[in-house]
Amino acid sequence: MKRLPANFLLGAVLVSLVVGMAALSLVWTPHDPQAMSISTKFAPPSTEHWLGTDQLGRDVVAQLMAAARNSMAVALVAVLLGGSIGVGLGLLASALGGWVEDAVMRLADLGFAFPALLFAIMLAAVFGPSLTNAVLAISFINIPIFARVTRASAKQIWTRDYVAAARAAGRGRFAISRDHILPNIAAAVIVQATIEFAVAILAEAALSYLGLGAQPPASSWGRMLSEAQTLMYLAPQLAIYPGLCIVVAVLGFGLLGDGLRDITDPRLVRAR
Repeated sequence: MKRLPANFLLGAVLVSLVVGMAALSLVWTPHDPQAMSISTKFAPPSTEHWLGTDQLGRDVVAQLMAAARNSMAVALVAVLLGGSIGVGLGLLASALGGWVEDAVMRLADLGFAFPALLFAIMLAAVFGPSLTNAVLAISFINIPIFARVTRASAKQIWTRDYVAAARAAGRGRFAISRDHILPNIAAAVIVQATIEFAVAILAEAALSYLGLGAQPPASSWGRMLSEAQTLMYLAPQLAIYPGLCIVVAVLGFGLLGDGLRDITDPRLVRAR
């Protein structure tokens, strides 16, 4: 039995912790994440409040758990939405080639010119800041990434003998893309999706930190950091806890993606 890469195992453990915390928050948290009690503000860790309370008396553990759920939901929707559109465009470009391929790639280049932060600011200026606009902004930056990865991977598959046989048998380009190209590039797309999941979590935290993402009373690691920045000398732990959660989540999905790449890439497999 082949040994799994260490980065894959460590990433799987970290991701399991974050996903488990998010899943648990759907059915249970030690306290209501938004319940305030000024009389117990800045309470130290205790059996009642495991990590203490913040400046409004809210339970820190409950907020971290609810923020994990929101971050996972935003990242999942953003990656699925951006990935679906990007994969579709990449398959279209590789199947048709010519001016269609050039147009898709130039649109992808244009998409790289608009980072998530700039796009979120534009949406906030028109529609106001919200978690929905943050999801749209993060999805937008995922489209050109998936389009390029899909097109590059699919171009290699189009040169294979079984694809040539399918074309000789009269199969159309879209049917071949569906039945032969997509299944054979699925591993590359999944690896990229895992890596982009980490990027989406970091982007959501950054947008919420700037007030462009989750709005009160919704919990967010980025907003917790923003609220704690003026309390660094009084209660630095309020910034440390959400910061550690972001690090664990981003590092976990990043390592998991690298591990999946090591497992699925034939060149790396042969090297081991």
